[in-house]
Amino acid sequence: MLNQITLDQLRALKLLAFADGLQQQMSQPDTLAMSFEERLALLVDRELAARSDRKRIRLLQRANLKYPDAAIENAEFSDIRGMDRRTLTSLALSGWVERGDTILISGATGVGKSWLACALGHKACREGYSVLYLRLTRLWRELAVARGDGRYLKLLAGLLRMDLIILDDLGTEALGEAERHDLLEILEDRYERRSTLVTSQLPVAHWHETIGDPTLADAILDRLVHNAHKLALKGESMRKKLKGPAGSD
Repeated sequence: MLNQITLDQLRALKLLAFADGLQQQMSQPDTLAMSFEERLALLVDRELAARSDRKRIRLLQRANLKYPDAAIENAEFSDIRGMDRRTLTSLALSGWVERGDTILISGATGVGKSWLACALGHKACREGYSVLYLRLTRLWRELAVARGDGRYLKLLAGLLRMDLIILDDLGTEALGEAERHDLLEILEDRYERRSTLVTSQLPVAHWHETIGDPTLADAILDRLVHNAHKLALKGESMRKKLKGPAGSD
């Protein structure tokens, strides 16, 4: 009876893994032979591991990655020129999110930019960082609506709180005045404070013209390009490779 009360109290305190571990210990004679300190250490380790797993799952769900199963460990670089496993592994382990660094990934359609961005985002989530994937065309629409209904500053504040935001597909459409100002606001808030990853079909050298207004383009690129890690991917479209002979899926 006393043990059941203790288990119920632990679960009421949200120590679910601790309670499950204690219940398991009570049914295992070998464990009961251990000292109190040893048993307690096992239960604390179990609770911490369970909380870490729940946090990782929560972060991955919130990140809303386009490729939620993308993982650096599964990256295939044999057909992507300009990138190799050593370079990416070094970057992934370098603490770039902790430092608030920027990564710029450019390359032709289908070469793997978005997948690579999601793989880096997935790695950041597993390390406990908050991540948010954003397709820029949708973000512009959300910001336009938010500007009209009074949520604009709240939405920008929410973006600033994220340790890493992934801005996918810069330059698929020329930026309008509102989009230029939105992008500058986002980057100004995050510059040297939080990490930003941007993908684009266009080489970084052509970003100035797609942004448009020379003054704002200078300001935006100053915050993006300065000290950024630049990954220029080349190679055959992965979509073409995954497609079978003509007429097949």
